[in-house]
Amino acid sequence: MRLNPFSFHKWCVSSVASAFVAGSLILGSAAVQAAEVKEIKQTIEQNGTNLSVRANLMMADGKTMQDDMVLLTHGTLTHMERSTYAALQKNLAALGVSSLAINLSLGVDNRQGEYDCAVPHKHRHTDALQEIGVWLDWLQKQGANQVTLAGHSRGGNQTAWFVSENDSDAFEKVVLIAPAFEGPKPAEFLAKAQEMQKKGEGQSMINGIDFIYCKDAQATADAVVSYYQDQSGYHTVELLKSAKKPTLVAIGSDDDVVAGLAEAVEPLVASGKVSAVTIEDADHFFLDFANEDLAAAIAEFVAE
Repeated sequence: MRLNPFSFHKWCVSSVASAFVAGSLILGSAAVQAAEVKEIKQTIEQNGTNLSVRANLMMADGKTMQDDMVLLTHGTLTHMERSTYAALQKNLAALGVSSLAINLSLGVDNRQGEYDCAVPHKHRHTDALQEIGVWLDWLQKQGANQVTLAGHSRGGNQTAWFVSENDSDAFEKVVLIAPAFEGPKPAEFLAKAQEMQKKGEGQSMINGIDFIYCKDAQATADAVVSYYQDQSGYHTVELLKSAKKPTLVAIGSDDDVVAGLAEAVEPLVASGKVSAVTIEDADHFFLDFANEDLAAAIAEFVAE
């Protein structure tokens, strides 16, 4: 079954990267054991409300904030501690790469775990851009100067969108992991939400709608328009055409959530605009050995 997350020349992991994984996981097993997650909290202002936001910092053994650092943004309505991201942080640490996995607030103060569909949706797709910027600023203040921005699924699109609007020296590279790349599917309640916005009722709720993955949900008109009105920023492949930083797109060979990604990005790889890696036997969530291979590809790209 294919889901809609808003809703490259194929480069497989090389034998060098595979050896890199094997050797590093053996030599770096102590690093995995030594690396500990440290929760970081900040307060941000969003849509007129102060919210506490969280992130997990994992420092690779013997590394400092001045060494390679990956800022990782999760996918739709999920969270930083989901298995995909927790494993990726550990696997990166084993390879000597530190990471900060952020937890998007989604309009909820001190949000924990998966988004509760019973909670009315007040968040907007583009709120993530602000939060990526907040955490990037935090890293800068800690002395981080070799930052790679990374995002998975919807977080991949949000990362690409942020990069397209922020050509900054605060980060060096970009990794998009199975990024959502097509525009949102039309929704019959979008017209109602747009009309409400025109009347100045953007914060008013629309009830009983299927919003993203939540059935019979409540969402503000502003949230509906943000997630369902097609905008240029939703089209990740188009954004990559003007990429200014070295960018790697990671593709799962068995991913049916963003099916067609490899073909969509192939012309950009051929032109040298971006690089791509296909992780064999990986579905959309890059679990188990696929996660190790993903970490190896990211570590190799970061080290280049």
